[in-house]
Amino acid sequence: MSIKDDVREFLTSRRAKVTPEQAGLPTFGDKRRVTGLRREEVALLAGVSADYYTRLERGNLSGVSEQVLEALARALRLDDAERAHLFDLARASTGPVRGSRRTAVSRVRPGVLRILESLSTPAYVRNARTDILAANDPAFALYDGILDRERLPFNVARFLFLDQRAPEFFLDWETVADDSVAALRAEAGRNPHDRSLTDLVGELATRSDAFRTRWARHNVRYHRTASKRLHNSLVGDLEVTGEALELAGDGLVIITYTAEPDSPAAEALRFLSGWATTQHTPVRDQRKT
Repeated sequence: MSIKDDVREFLTSRRAKVTPEQAGLPTFGDKRRVTGLRREEVALLAGVSADYYTRLERGNLSGVSEQVLEALARALRLDDAERAHLFDLARASTGPVRGSRRTAVSRVRPGVLRILESLSTPAYVRNARTDILAANDPAFALYDGILDRERLPFNVARFLFLDQRAPEFFLDWETVADDSVAALRAEAGRNPHDRSLTDLVGELATRSDAFRTRWARHNVRYHRTASKRLHNSLVGDLEVTGEALELAGDGLVIITYTAEPDSPAAEALRFLSGWATTQHTPVRDQRKT
């Protein structure tokens, strides 16, 4: 899809999610043919003309002021991730600027690798394309044969939608899948000219109905923290909390998994960490050859 298509579908889908009651608008019992707000209602709430908003919703965000974007975000009740996505789409609508054609980072600094080595809890480093580039021993143990030291980078989104083991490992697969696609959609708005990301989205949309359906929803979210229920052949089912620690200067994220103190999951993670030390291999990232 073009940037114009993305803008149109995003604004249309957000408008459909807001009811007149939520927006504080009277309906007078009228029968509505739309599930959410009408265009003219969004225009009223944003303080712009109906014709102007219609032009915006047709995909033309080029040159729109920050004040108008902020007004749209308020009118459509966008959360932080959605607001940021709207601004990203507006920037992309002006056309690529010098230095904007970035590709996903594929290298991990030695200092970051040493951080992974020092952690006793499962942790890995991934880029914005959801490629796992490096992991520590507890992470390999937790991912139970899914992560292979000799086959990094490992793409989490591709695993989720194309590998039959994914629903067995991620016990709340539907939620994890929703979150993964929403994170990819947000990254596509931030970096629409990343060819590697475009290729990944095209592959998954072609090969997975589940991905294609979620991609069409235009949902976006920040990947900061989430509770996950996983299945591991050594310790069984466990519930962990994933925390995303951004390495802003590197374009990478460290994901760590922890559990509530003194919980069965915490005991399971300690066991996996101890088991992993018996098969220790220095943390490595995937170097381009």
